[in-house]
Amino acid sequence: MSKRKQSEEPEAEGAQDAADSTDAAEPEDPARQIEGLKAALNEQHEAHLRAVAEAENVRRRAQREISSAYGRGQRQIARELLASIDSLELGLSSAEGATADSLLEGQQATLRQLLKALEQFGVEAVDPEGEPFDPERHEAVSMQPSESADADSVIAVMQKGYLIQGRLLRAARVVVCSGPPAAAEPANDADD
Repeated sequence: MSKRKQSEEPEAEGAQDAADSTDAAEPEDPARQIEGLKAALNEQHEAHLRAVAEAENVRRRAQREISSAYGRGQRQIARELLASIDSLELGLSSAEGATADSLLEGQQATLRQLLKALEQFGVEAVDPEGEPFDPERHEAVSMQPSESADADSVIAVMQKGYLIQGRLLRAARVVVCSGPPAAAEPANDADD
């Protein structure tokens, strides 16, 4: 063995002996260990309680903000609809002595106001006449034969549907084409 290797071995053994003697020289008191663990546990418990309280505060704050936004939305919708109510009341008060044309014009203006108010809130009408029947957006109230329409297409709209922000608010109530009318069968002359 070379002198260098021999000199390294006693140094490594000496370092290990020093580490062992340090551990053996300072045995920690179990009571002190318990107190340290209790303190660490208390700190963790307090941190947990703070985190739970913070989560509850965030939840309450979010709930208040949702409630507030909902209330603002309701007030905004109501404000927009008030203009239409005013228009209807004006039309009713001036209906006596009015012509049919002026009453019709007033109703059309009120309808335009209502539709404009709904548009401001992302509501749009769905009038699917002539389109293929879509069970996701249409409610079939009846089926009728038609020569001028394709089978399973909408031939009449009983009540328009509405979308809000691209999602279905109300399905359109429609009449669907069942196909061409069946050929009339010759009558049986059983009386002959």
